[in-house]
Amino acid sequence: MSEEPRPVAAVITEWRTNSHAEVILSRLLEPEAWGHTRPFRLKLVSVYADQFPEDDLCRPLCAKHGVQVFPTIRGAVGVGTRGVPVDGVIIVGEHGKYATNTKGQQLYPRRRLFDEVVHAFRVLGRRVPVFSDKHLSYEWLFARWMYDVARHEGFPFLAGSSIPVTWRIPPLTLPIGVELEDVLGVGYGGLDAYGFHSLEMLQCMVERRRGGETGVSSVQCLSGKAVWEQLADGTGSRALLDSMTPARQAANPRAPEIRPLPADTLFLIEYADGLKAKLAMLNSVGDCFAFACRKRGHDEPVATVFEAEHKRPYGHFGYLVRAMEHMFVTGHTPYPIERTLLTSGLLSALLQSLSEGGTTIRTPHLAAVRYDATEWPFAPGRPGDAA
Repeated sequence: MSEEPRPVAAVITEWRTNSHAEVILSRLLEPEAWGHTRPFRLKLVSVYADQFPEDDLCRPLCAKHGVQVFPTIRGAVGVGTRGVPVDGVIIVGEHGKYATNTKGQQLYPRRRLFDEVVHAFRVLGRRVPVFSDKHLSYEWLFARWMYDVARHEGFPFLAGSSIPVTWRIPPLTLPIGVELEDVLGVGYGGLDAYGFHSLEMLQCMVERRRGGETGVSSVQCLSGKAVWEQLADGTGSRALLDSMTPARQAANPRAPEIRPLPADTLFLIEYADGLKAKLAMLNSVGDCFAFACRKRGHDEPVATVFEAEHKRPYGHFGYLVRAMEHMFVTGHTPYPIERTLLTSGLLSALLQSLSEGGTTIRTPHLAAVRYDATEWPFAPGRPGDAA
């Protein structure tokens, strides 16, 4: 007899077509419609939504599937009872109408939503695992607070991007304990939303190096001509960039040629153990996240493309939901929350550097984030293969 699905609550900003709430929560309600032949072992039973846009899907889909929509987070976590009858909470603080600060960060209320979930746990007397989509917060102190509160309260906490679990072409896995010499990542899109995806791609690879993750001592964000001075012919970075070409063409036979454009930016990251990584956000690369590195003792670099499915049903989110499912069912996180704590802090510091004209930002607070990598699979096969 199959195991009964675990009830979960969702706390979201908004649920509309192609929003993160849709591509995560709708999979639980209608798995076959999203290409999943194996249903998830989770049952969505309650929702709190912070906003209801004109094209809202929350109310009609929840009404169709018998999911209760509550006006408060406490109501959703407790499903209208005086206890916590769910086995997990999914926070999706992405999309919706929220202000943007001077660094270009959308001020999504992830910390507030998390705070109210924890308050519900305390009032209702039970803690359960929590997943929070994408970065913990735009503000480092908020992100660190969320991490510390979860540890203090003693519940499993998972967060982050779908990119570390998406397909890789070719399917490159670095062995834990690898010695790295040169590292380059390439991403695209807006620095707040897609810069975070790119940082998580980079971090899920470099965290596997010898000695584990040691934290970051400084960052710098360059723009314009300075980007291509760092990526010029004859540099190790240019060789890594060129090594990505076969993977880019395998992922997309029409992959555009990379060329300098005025809005290009480059993240420079110096880790506490001395490793230096570069992440180029290039406007000519197309819809592409790519990684290349040179391992100690090897002349030729290795490279891969982290290939998301850029159309419905956005199958890479299915693999993210499988990671959540593992935590909610087993009570154990599949990969470290510290990865997302670090990438949240990295993005905030890098955007601060950019706002200050490319200054070097010392990050002793990020040098304190240390952890070991774990083994968790990324999507097998090719984009379109369902989780």
